[in-house]
Amino acid sequence: MREAQELQQLHIRVHEAQESKQRSQTTATLLGRLYYDKGGNSKWMATLVQSAGFPLLLIPLLLLRLYPSHSASENINNNVRKPSIFKIALLYIVIGVLMAGDNLMYSYGLLYLPVTTYSLLCATQLAFNAVFSYLINSQKFTALILNSIVLLTTSASLLAVTPDSANPTDVSKGKYAIGFICTLGASAVYALLLSLMQYAFQKIIRKETFSAVLEMQIYPSLVASSICVVGLFVSGESKSLTTEMKQYEEGRVSYSMTLAWTAVTWQISFIGTVGLIFTVSALFSNVISTLALPVVPIFAVIFFNDKMNGVKAVALVLSVWGFASYMYQHYLDDSKSKATKRDANVVSNAPPSVIGQA
Repeated sequence: MREAQELQQLHIRVHEAQESKQRSQTTATLLGRLYYDKGGNSKWMATLVQSAGFPLLLIPLLLLRLYPSHSASENINNNVRKPSIFKIALLYIVIGVLMAGDNLMYSYGLLYLPVTTYSLLCATQLAFNAVFSYLINSQKFTALILNSIVLLTTSASLLAVTPDSANPTDVSKGKYAIGFICTLGASAVYALLLSLMQYAFQKIIRKETFSAVLEMQIYPSLVASSICVVGLFVSGESKSLTTEMKQYEEGRVSYSMTLAWTAVTWQISFIGTVGLIFTVSALFSNVISTLALPVVPIFAVIFFNDKMNGVKAVALVLSVWGFASYMYQHYLDDSKSKATKRDANVVSNAPPSVIGQA
């Protein structure tokens, strides 16, 4: 009975993480593009808001510290040796540095590429994640996963060989190429981050608490935000922020609200990401991340007048097909896992005489 309740709670947590991840990621991406379209031009500011919302997470973390929970979802194994502070600090610093570089590359991609092209390229996260999950998390390759990698690679290749038809903006070919390469690079680093987080939860932190999820987001975000602030001043972009705010098409209030809500929605998205890594796996978290990607081009066509030509349509179909392959593989793995647990429960509940006869 207790196992059934824990399983039900797990399904609820996974569903909630999926919902928050999909909605917030779509909103954050569109707000990021809105910032550029209405007059924003600071790449470091666009990068900073992707991690600067972490102070909001200090409230639930503080509440968890003041009122610790000892429910099934907050299990702590006291027999496991806690990692040293130095090791934990080094872990958060490495993840934070990677996060800052990843967010900066995404900012370049969102600046120089149409939202439709940008979103379709982000689907390659799955292909990269399959490789990193195999190397870092011992994830096995299957025919369905390989099929998905081929489809996603083909989808990205279609966009690469037809830059002119895929680029309705006034961005030069050189900047388009930079945006294309940065988005692919960001997708690879993002996939690496997910696999590293899963490895950290399993091998280093080894603590099944929601506070561990919050800490995995808060401290690396602090490192990433610090790097972005330094970059903002070193690049000289900080000097033009006042002028940028004044010249923003929708006004100063809209400028501030766009950046503020972008920061909030990215934090909600990242918490959903880390939560899915914590409860399921890095690979499943990336699958859910890409689930929202086909929705973004639709909104981009409606709100930003992006063009959905034949090449993008084919690339979108291939991306959805690749995503479906991943989802079906996850369904097979989940069904197999449930069957194994069910058989184990039958054996454990069987009378000793029956087991002896078996």
